[in-house]
Amino acid sequence: MTQSDLQELKRLIHQLSDLGAAEALMSWDQETQMPPEAARVRGLQMASLAGLSHQMFTSARLGELLGSAAAETDQDAALLRVVRRDHGKATRLPGEFVEERSRTENEAHHAWVAARQNNDFASFAPYLEKMFDLARRYADYQGYDDHPYDALLDDYEPGMKTAHVKTIFADLRDRTLPLLRRIAAAPDATDYSVLTRSFPVEAQRSFAAQVAQDAFGLSPAFSRLDVSAHPFQTNFSRDDLRITTRFDEQYFPMSLFGTWHESGHAMYEHGVSAALERTPLSRGASLGVHESQSRMFENLLGRSRPFWQRYFPAFAQAAPGVAQGQDAESLYRAVNRVRPDLIRVEADEVTYNFHIMLRFELELALLEGSLKVADLPEAWNARMQEFLGVTPPNDAEGVLQDIHWSAGLVGYFPTYTLGNLLSVQLLDAARQDTEIAAEVERAEYGRLRAWLVQNVHQYGRSRTPAEITEAATGKPLSADAYVAYLYAKYEEIYGLK
Repeated sequence: MTQSDLQELKRLIHQLSDLGAAEALMSWDQETQMPPEAARVRGLQMASLAGLSHQMFTSARLGELLGSAAAETDQDAALLRVVRRDHGKATRLPGEFVEERSRTENEAHHAWVAARQNNDFASFAPYLEKMFDLARRYADYQGYDDHPYDALLDDYEPGMKTAHVKTIFADLRDRTLPLLRRIAAAPDATDYSVLTRSFPVEAQRSFAAQVAQDAFGLSPAFSRLDVSAHPFQTNFSRDDLRITTRFDEQYFPMSLFGTWHESGHAMYEHGVSAALERTPLSRGASLGVHESQSRMFENLLGRSRPFWQRYFPAFAQAAPGVAQGQDAESLYRAVNRVRPDLIRVEADEVTYNFHIMLRFELELALLEGSLKVADLPEAWNARMQEFLGVTPPNDAEGVLQDIHWSAGLVGYFPTYTLGNLLSVQLLDAARQDTEIAAEVERAEYGRLRAWLVQNVHQYGRSRTPAEITEAATGKPLSADAYVAYLYAKYEEIYGLK
């Protein structure tokens, strides 16, 4: 065990990080800038980078260094722990499988884009078959004790088990469904027609970006905003953040809240300690923790009454036609409308988790083989009717709406709901500081952002999700705070108390 071994290991890790950033940049480019005819070769290029990274990461030399390198600091110990975990996962995968998966993901992605545009599930179905076959093979390579889904979920939410997710989801469904039923029977909380008034795209973009900077700290000095088919955030360092959104001139909430959602993701990455740069530690602890930040910015802050009291004048200036006859209170009530809808990314806080439960159940069924891909649209529509009382009129607004399966992200969806739960738990903990609580009531978030950096962001992956949750909030993850938040907010809005 030598110091030189640790330094050599770090050099290799930095090179791997740089390769990963290059591949991420190519992926971002194909979503935002790349001409369509470049897709075939871009897929080969990205597959080559993925194969090279896998070859380097699973090399005999790196394995030797992991065995001999000695930690000199707590940060070194965390780095070795995470790299050994990732290395173990990587070395279980044959190189040919890694390249095959990368090629297939690229092909499936472009097939999904076309299928969604053309409302043509049949054209995408063969690619989806391949993606779930790859998911099954991946789970077999990784190994699992109870369920193959455990191996997939662990990539996104380390330590979480399928059985635990089932328990959490069942509890959440039982506790929130009564609230949804009561809201459905209540009269409207305001005039919702304001949501579909014309708001020019450039004005939307300007307002969304300005609020992201002023309220949430997303500076153009280290970020940029672009358009893509499906909103996402990616980054190539803590100071090179890329977020995307999409616009609809006749439905402004999609772009505003989508932009602020992705801003939450970006500010998490920006808050990771600079000392962790170019290592596997310089990412969020999990996708659930990541989602807690985006949902906090989007919903707990961006849909709050203090937020709209503060930003209504700027909104009215940006969209005078939309704001005509409105005030901060009416707009607050409008953007918090609860209505079972078709599209997950446009769902309100009360119904959103039912969209996730649907996808989780379908993933399990597809993975287990109890549901065939050809029957997926029918199963999707049936669950939408069962959970939310609505049926998609076409597959583009139903089973084809999400990018995740085309990208091979099986096991990802549960992290959205886990993040919802954690978002409220973290905000409640932060508000124990009376100065933070007072600022949040004025829609000022500087102290809150600093608290999040101190208690969540700075650690990256050097702490586990459970460690971060318990250290920041004093308790393990629970649905209690989230359920209490929903009841308090929506009983007041809809006059149910």
